[in-house]
Amino acid sequence: MATPRFKPASLAFAASLSLPLLAAQAGASSLPPYKMVRSLQLVQDLIADGDHAVLPMQRKILELIDRRLRASTATDFEDDRNFRALLVYAMSGGNPATVGSLLDKLTLEEIERTAGIGVVSYLNGLVFEAREAMSGFDPEQFPHEVAAFLYLVKGSVVGAENAGEAIGLLDKARLLSPGTLVEEAALRRTLSLAVSESQPERFFPASSQYARRFLRSPYAGQFADTFVSGVAEMATSANLPQITETVSWMTREQAKTIYLRIARQAAIDGKSELLAFAAAKANEYDGADTAPDPRSDLYAGISSVTSESVDEVLESLTKLDPATLSARDRELLKAAKGIAKDVLAPPLEQTNAKPSPSPARIADAPGGNETAEDLENELGIDRDIVASTRSKLEAIDKLLTETER
Repeated sequence: MATPRFKPASLAFAASLSLPLLAAQAGASSLPPYKMVRSLQLVQDLIADGDHAVLPMQRKILELIDRRLRASTATDFEDDRNFRALLVYAMSGGNPATVGSLLDKLTLEEIERTAGIGVVSYLNGLVFEAREAMSGFDPEQFPHEVAAFLYLVKGSVVGAENAGEAIGLLDKARLLSPGTLVEEAALRRTLSLAVSESQPERFFPASSQYARRFLRSPYAGQFADTFVSGVAEMATSANLPQITETVSWMTREQAKTIYLRIARQAAIDGKSELLAFAAAKANEYDGADTAPDPRSDLYAGISSVTSESVDEVLESLTKLDPATLSARDRELLKAAKGIAKDVLAPPLEQTNAKPSPSPARIADAPGGNETAEDLENELGIDRDIVASTRSKLEAIDKLLTETER
């Protein structure tokens, strides 16, 4: 198994020297591309470790490498390390136009050209072409450092057709490049595939791995989105300890936010057990002298808005101060209160309405058929209210989410 190239302290020192050196030498086209790409990888390892301050350095190094590659000649690529560096550069956020231009000019082995075409097609959003090219070779035919990227790309393009194969490819990418942005990206994509395929056995272990290793990554927000949606969709009572373990790696503020987001989605989906769990967990992060978070009460109210205790729910919702909620949650509060009032409102009088069946009529009804139908119709009103409640809340939440984008 491969190991990380440098420890964080060494990375920071090396990265601090990289940019001045590259800037001085790239203009004269004297630095080999593979050395420039090594500097890029040092910086990206820092990013994976949570150093967001080097993101501008990454952009600058990519610009310098692009400039160097545009000035390169066929002689530069007589050194195989430079072609491998070209692929790594492409898969690290490089300019696909530069890479494509070089592929057209260079004399390459068939496997090299196929890999290059696959990578450039992927970068240009040509998923079908990328999938076709990637099927023509095994990434293991390249050195591990390049193979890890190729497995990542291949796993990404085959996911829509074969999620199981894609997850296997992403596993290989992670194993070949631990502690790097390759592993970070592979874990995020594994989570997305596990959610789409409803595979909790893959989702929860991968979530824990990500939380332990990459919560400081600039892409951790994407992980949080996928984690919340996956938990809301797949969590059962058996998974609750796994959720707790994953969230335990987060800061107090991160953990509370995640639990509240889970509670919110569980409330909208009507998943009372998950809601109770998440709301209770969120409240654990309130200080002894801190009032309970109003969001917990709101989400609990949404989940219970059509329950038998709807009058108590409405009273609780009415006590919430809208000023303590976000704009999105104020709209949900307004909707939930409106629905609770609808549930409590007396039914409209109907001129042709049949009288409610008395206990005597129930007992006397032959076979119970007429009475059963009457009762079913009566219950049908409640079922309509319950169904409309969920659809209204989901529609409001969807509208608010789209507005925020």
